[in-house]
Amino acid sequence: MADKLFLKVLDTLNEAQARWYVAREALARGRGGLKAMHELTGMSRATVSRGIRELQQDASLSVTGRVRRPGGGRKRLEHTDPGLTLALESIMDENTAGDPMSFLRWTNKSTERIAEELTRQGHRVSGETVRRRLRALGYSLQANAKSLEGTSPPERDAQFRYINKTVKSHLRRGEPVLSVDTKKKERVGNFKNTGTRWHPKGQPDQVNVYDYPTLAVGTAIPYGAYDIDRNEGFVNVGMTHDTAEFAVESVRRWWRTFGRRHYANATSLLLCADGGGSNGSRSRAWKYHLGRLADELGLAITVCHYPPGTSKWNKIEHRMFSFISMNWKGRPLVSYQAVVKLIGTTRTKTGLRVKARLDPKVYDTGVQITDEEMQCINLKPHKTHPKWNYTISPGDRTQ
Repeated sequence: MADKLFLKVLDTLNEAQARWYVAREALARGRGGLKAMHELTGMSRATVSRGIRELQQDASLSVTGRVRRPGGGRKRLEHTDPGLTLALESIMDENTAGDPMSFLRWTNKSTERIAEELTRQGHRVSGETVRRRLRALGYSLQANAKSLEGTSPPERDAQFRYINKTVKSHLRRGEPVLSVDTKKKERVGNFKNTGTRWHPKGQPDQVNVYDYPTLAVGTAIPYGAYDIDRNEGFVNVGMTHDTAEFAVESVRRWWRTFGRRHYANATSLLLCADGGGSNGSRSRAWKYHLGRLADELGLAITVCHYPPGTSKWNKIEHRMFSFISMNWKGRPLVSYQAVVKLIGTTRTKTGLRVKARLDPKVYDTGVQITDEEMQCINLKPHKTHPKWNYTISPGDRTQ
């Protein structure tokens, strides 16, 4: 955060003032300060050194010599090559390591290697430019942190590669690709919500002292469908139980709200889902209700599950759910209408838009799907990890 504020101030200064500002910070950091400022700002070491010399002179500072007029000097590559940032984000999206729920992301590829790949794609950049752009996009170099959810099967990496390959294939054909999952359940009522927001001094929201369930209006169950290609989200807010039928109904509502309009000529739908929960890979009800949805929409529905212990790699987590949480932080979720409104007003600088709907339907738990019902599903497992990848096609239903 301190570096971001530093760079924000730096952008307001003219050429000479920026030199002195960076030089002062380099001196304040002591040993290694010049190198740190060079890496942070992209300002050459010679320029930082010149600023240090000027600061150390006895004479008062004054803007002497040529100072570029506003807009002068060589333009940064991100301005002359608008596709650079998109290409960089695409590379990082496939190679990001660690917990993507964190606001700081980190990569295991060196900036030089990334620069080589970008140059190969037609974006001539240096490793230094890549480093500067990564910092601007929120990446940083970090050490290991103990944040794993648990052990993961040895097929994990192969499954990630298969998901990536399948997603790219569907996107090339113009078919919809959704990342789906249930967000953390929220107690609805006048309860404290973590986080802070601006209020007139001494006038915070007044909430219940106790979080007793008896004081709650109910429980909100937000099931989300995130369109990877369009950066567009839909959240179905349930009121009863997070069941497989509810999960599939959420996908159905996404189709009615967005899908049929944006993908009128679609022949298939790809769902990237966690391995457990209401859309679990072993859930009979999930597959059964998807079969009914495939019949209804006339679409082949392909599902790729993330391996156990890797749910936070699901794109909906860090591309949509994290921003919803940021949007309503510090705001009591006093009613279902408030939940829907706060979700629906979520926006990001990258263009994310989210629409939410309340689902008042009662979903029963413990419903068993018989062997006969399962046999009615036109389900074809994939050759690659069939327990996690399968396609359910319409037709071949006898009931």
